[in-house]
Amino acid sequence: MHNIEIIKSQPLMLLDIIEYESQSIVSRTILKKNTGNVCVMSFDISEGLVEKTIPFDTFIQIIEGRAEIEIDSKIFILDKGSSIVIPAHSPHIIKANEKFKMISTIIKDGYN
Repeated sequence: MHNIEIIKSQPLMLLDIIEYESQSIVSRTILKKNTGNVCVMSFDISEGLVEKTIPFDTFIQIIEGRAEIEIDSKIFILDKGSSIVIPAHSPHIIKANEKFKMISTIIKDGYN
């Protein structure tokens, strides 16, 4: 993976700052604040995140490939350019039936 420092007020090529690693999920934090964070993630084929539930809304945007996202037992297939909001307190699973990269934005402000 490239070791690129994230510089504010400078253009950023998200696809270039994170690579695929064999049999892995790679995550790179772009912004981290008390009120939320933005991460770029890459998923190798057959990798995924186990079911979890968090108390915050999460915005997912696919920037390369295709992802399978299950929310409250309903499956969604998202292609490059597609996005979805995972509602707070909703159980969800993210799977890679093929390699993909995504942006994950978690908004914490306004929740108790």
